[in-house]
Amino acid sequence: MRFTLIAALALAPLTAPVHAAPPFVAPLPPTIPWHGSSERLVAKPTDPWITPAEAANFARTPSYADTSAWLDRLVAASPLLHREVFGRSAQGRELYAIRASKPGGGAKPVLFVQAGIHSGEIEGKDAGLMLLRDIALRGKDRLLDRADLVFVPIFNVDGHERSSAWNRPNQRGPDNQGWRTTAQNLNLNRDYIKADTPEMRAMRSYLNRLNPALVLDLHVTDGVDYQYDITFAFAGWAGYFAHSPAIGRWLDAHYRPAISASLARNGHIPGMYVDAVDPRRPDQGINLNPDSPRYSSGYGDLARQPTVLVESHSLKPYRQRVLGTYVLVEESLRLVGEEGAGLEQAIAADRAARPATEVMKWKPAPAPLYVIPDFRGIAHASVRSPASGGNEIRWLGRPVTQAMPVFGKVPDTIVTLPAAWWVPVTKPEVIALLKLHGIAFETLAAPRMVTLDMVRLVDPTLAKPDEGHVPLTAAAYVHASRSETYPTGSVRVPSDQPLGLLAAAMLEPESPDSLLAWNFYPEILMRTEYIEGYVIAPLADRMLAADPALRAAFENKLAADPKFAADPDARLGWFYERTPYYDERYLLYPVGRELSR
Repeated sequence: MRFTLIAALALAPLTAPVHAAPPFVAPLPPTIPWHGSSERLVAKPTDPWITPAEAANFARTPSYADTSAWLDRLVAASPLLHREVFGRSAQGRELYAIRASKPGGGAKPVLFVQAGIHSGEIEGKDAGLMLLRDIALRGKDRLLDRADLVFVPIFNVDGHERSSAWNRPNQRGPDNQGWRTTAQNLNLNRDYIKADTPEMRAMRSYLNRLNPALVLDLHVTDGVDYQYDITFAFAGWAGYFAHSPAIGRWLDAHYRPAISASLARNGHIPGMYVDAVDPRRPDQGINLNPDSPRYSSGYGDLARQPTVLVESHSLKPYRQRVLGTYVLVEESLRLVGEEGAGLEQAIAADRAARPATEVMKWKPAPAPLYVIPDFRGIAHASVRSPASGGNEIRWLGRPVTQAMPVFGKVPDTIVTLPAAWWVPVTKPEVIALLKLHGIAFETLAAPRMVTLDMVRLVDPTLAKPDEGHVPLTAAAYVHASRSETYPTGSVRVPSDQPLGLLAAAMLEPESPDSLLAWNFYPEILMRTEYIEGYVIAPLADRMLAADPALRAAFENKLAADPKFAADPDARLGWFYERTPYYDERYLLYPVGRELSR
């Protein structure tokens, strides 16, 4: 009833009277009728192991408690399944995974599947329950002959329980959807490198122990309409933007065609994750950009951990999305088992590599990277909206095929990696994060004086609050050689290690997702000693009289900056900065760079 009404509303003019529809019902675009052979995966109503979503005809998804109870019953029924608790959420709920494995055969590659990092995007959970049942009880145990499956049904467990029909207005089902962020209002898929949340800290420790061959991060899209129902992405797609190039080549040459073919055989339409350049003008093109390490895919690329971002399409019916996700996960498990040796070789090659440079910042490429000649889109119109005062897109539900340019980035800032970074013992939270991520370092047993390249910030500014931080940028990062004594307990982080690029992303000052950029060092923004006017004024007068070059610089500053010239405190502060009394650690980033490699 609800979706019939929504489809009807999508065809109504934007200028329809307010009373024409119940208040606040989101008018989603029309659906495209779909049937596929993956529908055979749905259990019959009389099946004693029907999942809660199947029993509800995919109208609803089970609660945390109901999901746990169903899985506990399945685990008790099968020796192939084991429940592993790996942490607790901010509100105290267990974070757990179901491990599916067969004894014997030695160590096997692990496929790690994570659902519900955004808990309103939850079809991965319901697809995983179906697949685990079929592995344990319905004859698909052969998938475990050469690989193990570790499945997290709900990562954001607290957000999952903030369930409502009103959480995702741009998504078609289920009727109850979890919340995007955690109980601390933090987005877990922005937390990979900074690891503020107990959920992410637990996940990082768990993944370090598992060392999976492949990670799947299951999501649902936002954005524009198109025919594709299951889209995915990874670093190295079509050869672009891979810090782990061997892994990227394997994913592009082996994973992408196998997954696409399996989805197509089962009646789905697979494609590249669609990120529109302009959602109001989708014909302008789509983006293929390098991911930041705040995201799962960007983090995995730097950490040499093959990671695929899976995005089912929010405007497709929930049933269709669940079935497509099932097919993708099943094929991924088969592929890891059958071609795991090649993937392990790619991982080993990237972990052995020691690149001398890393791209820290990117800028738009001057032309499209390439053109998709047969992009499967949806017809649309531009309709005037009295509410927005402009033209808004209206999706018409009619398939079209068109050429679609794909835009990307080119390097803007490239840094030469140092031999090592030095982190003072006064930053225990930074050292703890390095340890959490599995980054190797040497801990100083005695104080050590070293000559390092160190950075001072020029005109730092604070951005608006973001993910529990107030990010920091600077007009410039001035590098200079400096002798510095690091106390006992400080650490030296070598770049010559498998996670050297991840360490660089965390510690290089120019890195846009560095801990400096996330403002983990707010103390450097403070000055704690001052000089009174009755002292600095006569001292400044003497400095002017004694130093002609200083006088010339001061007069140039007065002429160039009228606001400065009219501010007595700013004028005296200018002289104070040029005295030995000034705090020489003000705006000094305390992580040093050891340049010789």
